Amino acid sequence: MPEIFTTAFGSYPLQRYPRPTGSADKQQPLRAWDAADEYLLQWLHQQGLPRTAAATLIVNDSFGALTVSLSHTPLWSQSDSVLAQLGCRANLAANAIPADDIQLLDSLQAPTAAIELALVKIPKSLALLEDQLYRLRPLLSPGAKVVGAGMTKTIHNSTLQLFARVLGPTHTSLAQKKARLIFCQPAPQDWRGDSPYPSYYALENTELTLCNHAAVFSRAGLDIGSRFLLQNLPDLGATREIIDLGCGNGVLGLMAKRQWPGLHCHFYDESHMAIASARHNIEAAFGSTAGCEFSVNDCLRGVPANSADAILNNPPFHQQQVVGDHIAWQMFRDSHRVLRRGGLLCVVGNRHLGYHSKLQRLFGNCEVSASNRKFVILQARK
Repeated sequence: MPEIFTTAFGSYPLQRYPRPTGSADKQQPLRAWDAADEYLLQWLHQQGLPRTAAATLIVNDSFGALTVSLSHTPLWSQSDSVLAQLGCRANLAANAIPADDIQLLDSLQAPTAAIELALVKIPKSLALLEDQLYRLRPLLSPGAKVVGAGMTKTIHNSTLQLFARVLGPTHTSLAQKKARLIFCQPAPQDWRGDSPYPSYYALENTELTLCNHAAVFSRAGLDIGSRFLLQNLPDLGATREIIDLGCGNGVLGLMAKRQWPGLHCHFYDESHMAIASARHNIEAAFGSTAGCEFSVNDCLRGVPANSADAILNNPPFHQQQVVGDHIAWQMFRDSHRVLRRGGLLCVVGNRHLGYHSKLQRLFGNCEVSASNRKFVILQARK
């Protein structure tokens, strides 16, 4: 059941996305908002903002709490996460607010008008925040206000320094319910430099250079989990349709297709920047994206059952600020549905996460194909 989000702008039933469905989802908080959302909306109302005609951009709205509350003003809402966007759409619909009245943007899209008020929820990744602040620069109208909001655990001196360096003079509010606001006055006359993103690194033991947008995990080099899986790839010579699930920059699917060129590879991730990075890397490696498909998606939602021969998976262990294995569990369930009979799921994970028992319960089988002190590679067949 949705909870009621009560603000000075109104009261709204809101739910997280995806909705908790069972014991595997108990790690997720039930609310679709946090104290930083409450603090920001309280401050905006006290300031008489946003005005009815003020062009407003919301960045990183987790599940639509800010977008729903401020839907009375010309509004753009931008997020890198398709989960956040789906949650926002669902909560707009639950409150009878036409989504067509609000422009929902991904992290690589820009508003179509100058922005007078920018509201930035502070993301977990400082790199993503840096890129977003650089992207704000050309969008801001003269005299525009920029206000950040986050829980105190996500706002550090480095956060304030980043606002000041990229946009202009910055100060912070007092804490309220462990939340803070950041107030930044853009100073275009002092702006220097450009975003350092996307960044690039040379893929070890190859001639390839991989592109990584700001939201991609392990932007500076190949993460050790993916490295271990690449050293122990299963034999995919007899397969046709494979999926790189939670693909990031696409390195697993890319290297599989490099070894078995006849593979048809599908790349799925919940991050728009991850999919853009994967698409770029495939085209750079092969000269085209032929034989590859790319989708921003909530795991494998909507993918036809019994349609894949093998799935490679290096699952994340957090959704935004929430740490847990609920996303991995959803990935495993979706993989079981999408694999053909006899199809292979190959997972790399930290030893302590206990994925073996989950896969054994779901597939009825699971074996360790390789291990070291930190990671295990698990294989399960449908």
